[in-house]
Amino acid sequence: MKIIDSKVLGEAIRKRRKELGYTQAYLSDFTGFSVSFISDLERGKATAEIGKTIDLINLLGLDLEVEKRGK
Repeated sequence: MKIIDSKVLGEAIRKRRKELGYTQAYLSDFTGFSVSFISDLERGKATAEIGKTIDLINLLGLDLEVEKRGK
């Protein structure tokens, strides 16, 4: 999936969380991140903290890659 903005990233995170059967509350308990952070991230809040976002992506078993365009 090509991530073009924070909304698309949030949708990908929400989709994966639901595939795993996790609630936002469960993820909050497991990670220590607030439910409001997870909710904001899944809704595409552009100011979500990048370090926490990357940690959550990794915990959900997703990879985030950056590639040069026009390979």
